[in-house]
Amino acid sequence: MTTAKKLEELSIKIFADGAEKADMLALAKEPYIKGLTTNPTLMHKAGVTDYAAFAKEILTAIPDKPISFEVFSDDFDEMERQAHVIASWPGNVYVKIPIMNTKGESSAPLIATLSAAGIRLNVTMILTAKQVQIATDALDMDVPAIISVFAGRAADVGIDPVPLMEQSMKIVAKKPKIELLWASTRELFNIYEAERLGVHIITVPPSVLKKAKGIGTSLEALELEGVKIFYDDGKAAGFTI
Repeated sequence: MTTAKKLEELSIKIFADGAEKADMLALAKEPYIKGLTTNPTLMHKAGVTDYAAFAKEILTAIPDKPISFEVFSDDFDEMERQAHVIASWPGNVYVKIPIMNTKGESSAPLIATLSAAGIRLNVTMILTAKQVQIATDALDMDVPAIISVFAGRAADVGIDPVPLMEQSMKIVAKKPKIELLWASTRELFNIYEAERLGVHIITVPPSVLKKAKGIGTSLEALELEGVKIFYDDGKAAGFTI
């Protein structure tokens, strides 16, 4: 009988990814959820209108788990100002900084400045080992940080993200305070892929986490379940040949 480990049995840290307040608060109570992440896109889709008020409310309600909030400027000086504001909020906050702005200009100098100032960063929207190296070089050796590699986005365009994550793990290993994060998770199995590679963190949206209730179901049981579904649907449709 083939079954998978329960999420709480895995070594990888699972972070909930989203911006729906009810989901964030509920998932934060789950012992297998070790942190949370969000971004301006998710917050906009969730109908958030007051960024600071929403963030402070979440950070106050969930003070004991790391939560990443992202800057939303395209100007590096303004990014720096926003980063200091976010870092001053209560709770266990990380500041998300994109690896570049919309002009393709590197955020490395800003990352170096903020990290040297002791601000815990989540360097985000990375899709190449080159950018992982740039981010790693810019981060302070003694300040905790996260590097988020969007493995799911690579898979969306037909590229196997596993070699990228393997290479990224070797790069970040040079600075023990850095944790590598598998971002843009598309399916539950991605958690087990990331676990097998030794990736430190994976972000998972509520829609994928809901599938966790099926963990522990054997493949044999799924076979029988599927056969029954096909049979019942064929009978309900009244098909004849």
